Amino acid sequence: MPSSDSWRSESEIASERVGITSVSVREKILDRIHSPSDVKRLTEAQRRQLADEIRALIIDTVSRTGGHLASNLGAVELSIALHTAFDSPHDKIIWDVGHQSYAHKILTGRRDRFSTLRQGGGLSGFTKRGESEHDPFGAGHASTSISAALGLAKARDLRGGDEHVVAVIGDGAMTGGLALEGLNNAEQLSTDVIVVLNDNTMSIAENVGALAVHLSKLRMLPLYQKVESRAKDLVEKIPAGKTLFRTAEGISHGVIRLLGSKVGAVFEELGFTYLGPIDGHNMELMVEVFESAKKLRGPLLIHVVTKKGRGYEFAENNARAFHGISGFDVSEGIVERSSGNTSYTKVFGDTLVELASKDPRIVAITAAMPDGTGLARFAETFPDRFFDVGIAESHAVTFAAGLAAGGLRPVVACYSTFLQRAYDQIVHDVCLQGLPVIFAIDRAGLVGEDGPTHHGVFDLSYLRHIPGMVICAPKDTNELRDLLATALLYDGPIAIRYPRGAGPSEYQAAPPRLLDVGKGERLVEGRDAAIIAVGSMVYPAVAAAALLAEEGIQTTVVNARFVKPLDEDLILDVLKLGVPTLTVEDNVVAGGFGSAVLELASARGFQLNSLRCVGVPDVFAEHDSVEHLREQFGLSSSGIAQALKKMLAETEILTPRPVFSTELQTSKAHGSQ
Repeated sequence: MPSSDSWRSESEIASERVGITSVSVREKILDRIHSPSDVKRLTEAQRRQLADEIRALIIDTVSRTGGHLASNLGAVELSIALHTAFDSPHDKIIWDVGHQSYAHKILTGRRDRFSTLRQGGGLSGFTKRGESEHDPFGAGHASTSISAALGLAKARDLRGGDEHVVAVIGDGAMTGGLALEGLNNAEQLSTDVIVVLNDNTMSIAENVGALAVHLSKLRMLPLYQKVESRAKDLVEKIPAGKTLFRTAEGISHGVIRLLGSKVGAVFEELGFTYLGPIDGHNMELMVEVFESAKKLRGPLLIHVVTKKGRGYEFAENNARAFHGISGFDVSEGIVERSSGNTSYTKVFGDTLVELASKDPRIVAITAAMPDGTGLARFAETFPDRFFDVGIAESHAVTFAAGLAAGGLRPVVACYSTFLQRAYDQIVHDVCLQGLPVIFAIDRAGLVGEDGPTHHGVFDLSYLRHIPGMVICAPKDTNELRDLLATALLYDGPIAIRYPRGAGPSEYQAAPPRLLDVGKGERLVEGRDAAIIAVGSMVYPAVAAAALLAEEGIQTTVVNARFVKPLDEDLILDVLKLGVPTLTVEDNVVAGGFGSAVLELASARGFQLNSLRCVGVPDVFAEHDSVEHLREQFGLSSSGIAQALKKMLAETEILTPRPVFSTELQTSKAHGSQ
């Protein structure tokens, strides 16, 4: 039987859920917006109503699908103004990071699919070239938009095009090194490009650095509103003054210079004409400024000030909590928390505080992610030993190298996918010098709904080949404690990678053990087949052995624990069994853990036809639940079991054996102290 809501529009239902019910069904503006051209035909009052309806839809959808809420609520009017003034897809609008692009998606023909946001087969949570012609450049990492916009603008120049190119970048992303490199190159390229600085006063964490301070000072100047008003009155009395007031001569050279602000001067020294700051929730003002900006030549920066979480009180009051969320109760503003076991992130943060209380050399570094990496408690407990460097992963690593060279024990806590941005610094500044920097790599492996830009499936491959690097992965949260304690005493670079979310076993918070570097453990004994697993794949491997045991197939299971150096003795003992053997990892197969085992086997003269690797194939995994992705790639317990059964069938040794217990054993671990 169809739902009672089936005859009503999605936007009407969403509006009622979040408390916007004053507009009747026939008056809904959003229901007639199918492309940006429809936005251009709206009146000023209709655009304001459209903003309310978009907010209602975003709040309702994200409450169910999860996603980035506060940043998107703050960018609604900005999105409408951009699509009113510019002609997408002919004009190119590039959204930095992409997690402020939900309104943009809704306005560009994707409203009917918005309920599929971040779901398997549905809309991406970020901009994506393959999803829409209105997404000229995809992004899930910060600070890329200015460089991309310059490339698109120069390509336009070389082929004789006439489109406008607009980069929309947040103030947090503006602190990233890549953004500053793009700004620095703009004048030299001598091309027309518009950068819209969406200054919402906060990235994921509070912004740090000189540029953020300058922006804050400008917002707080008590004379700003009065001087802007007087300048506007004076300038608008001259011919064409209304437009002139919003050009560099009107705002930048008038108000900004009069106030002595360094912000406009900084951008102008880099070759940009600076306009602003302007109210990022005043659509008509923004449209007027954007229209004027299209007539100016050269690099142009428009500074708009917005509020994260705009229109939803809970998000306005706590934008950090409503940045990236799994879901929430709209009426109460209660963010859903994962139930069950303690998360790896929390265990890492708590353990680091515990260890740091005993060792004053321990310091912690994050790149604008103190909450996401579990360092918030460390920051509160040891404020002088905590460093948030902003969205600057490369700097974070070299800064850590300097701290280590100075005799400290720095821990760099970073998501796997973001650590990719600091590859050269890991090689050149840490490993080449053999410095004792600990990399706490969160969100390793498949992370789910954030998709290909956020899956941490490459770290084993891009770290394993670096000389001197030690890499390990705990099977559960208890082993994470052991590995962190071990790493902090190791005199060299060491990386600990662990997944998002809760651990597979109950967290004990027992005193951490010191483990021998490069030693694993045998968990289950078997004579028919073997699984050598690492990290978050260990428990699925044990479960696969249990499934095989029900069919009489006895399977050895090994927790490798270390990817580099390998526990060669343990692995070679397994290979000497001469039975079908799988390596299992949640990294890409190419160059990962399985490759390391194959290299070892080959070097020691073993036949490789009975050894196969299971992991993420040579694709960019799309957004979907972790469970579905594991099923897709054969990384679930049933998938692992099926892979071994196939190998057994191929080698014609599928012989029933007595059923035996595959309960996770705590048999003597190699190297445990």
